[in-house]
Amino acid sequence: MALPKPLELVQVFLKQAVRSGDRVVDATLGNGYDCAFLADLVGPSGKVIGFDVQQQAIDRTRERLADRADRSELILAGHESIAEYVEPGVSAIVYNLGYLPGADKDKTTSADTTLRALSASTGLLKNGGLLSIMCYVGHPGGMEEGCAVKDWAAELPRTEWRVFQYTAVNAPNNPPFLIIIEKL
Repeated sequence: MALPKPLELVQVFLKQAVRSGDRVVDATLGNGYDCAFLADLVGPSGKVIGFDVQQQAIDRTRERLADRADRSELILAGHESIAEYVEPGVSAIVYNLGYLPGADKDKTTSADTTLRALSASTGLLKNGGLLSIMCYVGHPGGMEEGCAVKDWAAELPRTEWRVFQYTAVNAPNNPPFLIIIEKL
């Protein structure tokens, strides 16, 4: 048996939480892989709302979703504006923090905007909904952002939220870690 990598584990959890017809959010589109996965989960009657601050990410995601464009809405805006575009009742919100792979590594998520986005996200999830936060910490500012996210998640009330962290503890070079949060 092989243990799943963090991104594989996210997909296992999302398959359990998201149903056909649901609304979900990809808060950091990147190259569109999570958005495409979510679009498959919600099916033709569901909707994926995606955010990114880089047009390149929007374009890459739009290409990846060509045959599923009818179930997606891609927004050129930072994840901190999530509550301006998304109504409560979503089944899952996915974050991949860091920089857009294959693009300018100086354009990264930051603790300030991420914490605002996460706080807003908690009010958008329905009961049983998942908040997935993949923290890539190997870039300048990444460790500070990751620590801020961990501290924020640790403060969520245990009576309302189930919070877990998953990471490889014997990997070199600041391995990424996953925080999964379930709204009870």
